[in-house]
Amino acid sequence: WKDEAAQRGLKNTPDTPRALDFLVTQDAENLFANHGVLSKVELHARYEILQEEYFKHLQIESRTLSDLVNNHIIPAAIKYQSVLSENLLRLKALLPEATFKKSCKEQLLLVEELSERISTALRHVDEMTEARKKANKIESARERALAYCDTVKPYLSSIRYEVDKMELIVDNDTWPLPKYRELLYIR
Repeated sequence: WKDEAAQRGLKNTPDTPRALDFLVTQDAENLFANHGVLSKVELHARYEILQEEYFKHLQIESRTLSDLVNNHIIPAAIKYQSVLSENLLRLKALLPEATFKKSCKEQLLLVEELSERISTALRHVDEMTEARKKANKIESARERALAYCDTVKPYLSSIRYEVDKMELIVDNDTWPLPKYRELLYIR
């Protein structure tokens, strides 16, 4: 579809802040003014509002994600990790070394993976918070929207990836939120 759009002379701007720039081109200004829809000042005011709306939505989304990760996901993952670790310690005390290494290898890998996912998610939350703080210092609504788009928004996906992987590991009783598979089958 990208090739088809190019053949038809259509723009392919994949993010909102840059796509909104087309709203305030000379052609757009003339179109709105000639048809008495919006004056140039009104058009630019709407443009500014849309840019601000964009970064505020991302700001709220990123703050909410930080809260969910820090106050719900990570504590649940650590709690489950502790259960697994305690189980491994008990098995290590009961089983001969060779049997323990052979039969508990997958459980050890599970604890290790969970530990890595927790660390990565926390690091990405901290990095996202710092990117958000930097973006919030920018005066221009357009530049702030671009900063949120380019530096904050990518963390939403990377954090979600880690949380989705933790969701597959942590048991249902410990996980604080509905799991995707549960959402799919709710009637």
